[in-house]
Amino acid sequence: MSKTTVVIPNWNGVESLGDCLDSLLGQSITTNIIVVENGSKDGSLELLHNKYPNIELVLHEKNLGFASGVNSGIKKAINNGSNYVALFNNDAVADKKWLENLVNYLDADPKTGIATCKFTSIDNKHLDSTGDLYTNWGLPFPRGRGEAVGSQYDNDTVVFAASGGASLYRVSMLDEIGLFDKNFFAYYEDVDISFRAQLAGWKVAYVPSAIAYHQIGATSSKIKGFTTYQTMKNLPWLYWKNVPTKYLFSVGIRLWLAYFSFLLSSLQRRQAWPAVKGMFVSLIFLPTKVIQRYQIQSKKKVSNEYIWSIMTHDLPPNAHKLRALRSKLWKITGRKA
Repeated sequence: MSKTTVVIPNWNGVESLGDCLDSLLGQSITTNIIVVENGSKDGSLELLHNKYPNIELVLHEKNLGFASGVNSGIKKAINNGSNYVALFNNDAVADKKWLENLVNYLDADPKTGIATCKFTSIDNKHLDSTGDLYTNWGLPFPRGRGEAVGSQYDNDTVVFAASGGASLYRVSMLDEIGLFDKNFFAYYEDVDISFRAQLAGWKVAYVPSAIAYHQIGATSSKIKGFTTYQTMKNLPWLYWKNVPTKYLFSVGIRLWLAYFSFLLSSLQRRQAWPAVKGMFVSLIFLPTKVIQRYQIQSKKKVSNEYIWSIMTHDLPPNAHKLRALRSKLWKITGRKA
């Protein structure tokens, strides 16, 4: 039987951590649980010691972010002999059969490296993610976000990427493609690892019978400008590392239009410093990402056309300003929608 470990990164999440752990301890199948304690100062460690003394801990003195944090937990899980490692947000709660249904899918399909779930708002009224998509604008987005929960995403299907907030990863795949890119810290690191998995020939599956509930934005909202900084830093890296050479120009010209639109929007929202800082750090690490690109692309096992076929050829649904800008450009050039 497959051995599974659930890794939960925690930073100052004491208000929601207990409910999260209780839901994982109540899963329909037995699993190991590892909490990566990222230097919390809110009593999280005391809660873990007092109420959950049998849960394994990985302790960090400071917040290493999602990517580095979960990497340390994944390494511990692999050393413990796990075949699968699930990642789960500390501000989420899992349905009783969440893990069992993800495990059953990976057990049945050895070509699938990642299985993700139906991730809804904590009140189960709106969707958070039913898998992530990557567009030919270089912009990822969570499929179905904000839509009312219904039956519209109730079929098993392959998707481009999986949300790192509640997904299951095959260890043999991680051995091949590597762990999360620590430079991302948070945001799009889950799309990056899914993109690398796709390039290496692995599938990413959406399993709607696996359900989890999420307090959307509970962590990122604690730091002003956090989302702006991470977006401006990480979006170019996701593009430079993974987009096949054949499509670098066609995706890139759209991405840079979107990127500088984001910059202008950040200035209007008085978040100039996080935006400019994100751009600067992105450029500083660009040589590293180009080296990583060579390593990733040289091991690519699928065709360029396959990657193009699984990308979404449109803007994200919520990109209203970009859609308006695109319409103006089409009007000028005489292109029809």
